[in-house]
Amino acid sequence: MTGISNPKRILIIRPSALGDICRTTPILAALKKKYPDAKIDWMVRDTFTQAIEHHPDLNEVIPFARAKLGKQCRKFRFAPLYRWLRELRKNNYDMVLDCQGLARSGFFSRATGAKLRYGFKDSQELGWLFHNKRIDAPKSMHTVDRMLALAQAAGADISNPDVTNYAGQEELSQVVIEYPEPYAVLAPTSAWPAKCWPIERFTELAEKLTKNPNIDRVIIVGGPGERLHCAPLLELAAEHPKITDRVGSTSIALLMAIIARSKLVVANDSAALHMAVGFKRPLVGLLGPTDPKKASPYKREADIIQHIQEGDEFYFRDDRSAEMMPRITTEEVLNACNERLK
Repeated sequence: MTGISNPKRILIIRPSALGDICRTTPILAALKKKYPDAKIDWMVRDTFTQAIEHHPDLNEVIPFARAKLGKQCRKFRFAPLYRWLRELRKNNYDMVLDCQGLARSGFFSRATGAKLRYGFKDSQELGWLFHNKRIDAPKSMHTVDRMLALAQAAGADISNPDVTNYAGQEELSQVVIEYPEPYAVLAPTSAWPAKCWPIERFTELAEKLTKNPNIDRVIIVGGPGERLHCAPLLELAAEHPKITDRVGSTSIALLMAIIARSKLVVANDSAALHMAVGFKRPLVGLLGPTDPKKASPYKREADIIQHIQEGDEFYFRDDRSAEMMPRITTEEVLNACNERLK
């Protein structure tokens, strides 16, 4: 096998979540710059393949059918997983970077048979046991910088990270046809309720943004299961000619294209926020119980609004920090939006 100086096949393991996938692209870019002749694949959950499939540095997407394979394994049907692992091993990877840092991703790293398996020294669930290149990257680091530490250990230059995301040309063309006028995007949801700015304030913001002379439309985005949360805003959209409801009606590819062509993105801590970073869009990030040192929009700290008080703790999995998001006023968000739309 070739040494680290000239790997022929490299695998990045980062199956989820969508926002984390979007901010893992700097690792791909850094590795490709260091090893331009290498074929670099990326293992990603099958439902998220559209987020990376158009990246020019990517050789192949390796879909991980987590839901399907998990269901089969729970029924003690392990043959499909075995066949998938066997095909994975056939790729003959020289180098693997486990950017997820869990037992499952560590196991997949080992299953490839790669001689060089980079992972975090403190990978969760004893995942570090599957790595033979264990990197000391403290969890206090920003998520992107922590993953970049793996790329650096693998020989890449990380001094100027390339955060660029890529949308499909077909979807971009569709957006040009549907929304040729300048528009802002509002993403009022998040995977965790404690990270959501009050929907009533998003509703007020949307109505006021329609009066900004530098945009002609406000587009609301979100997942299919998030329409109930967005109800007041969607009721306004149903009546307002300049507000468009696209909640639950876009693929990931189309969502990325909509964000790529936007004049402004306003979002909670969610995938839309990290997509905006990847497309270098003007943005206003609304953060509550999110540690900005670890998970703020990468290198865009000046674009967040967050009010941290003494004694605050970043609990987002329950309501212990639920009072943080309401500290953000509609007026300050509107002012930030208008400043970016000048």
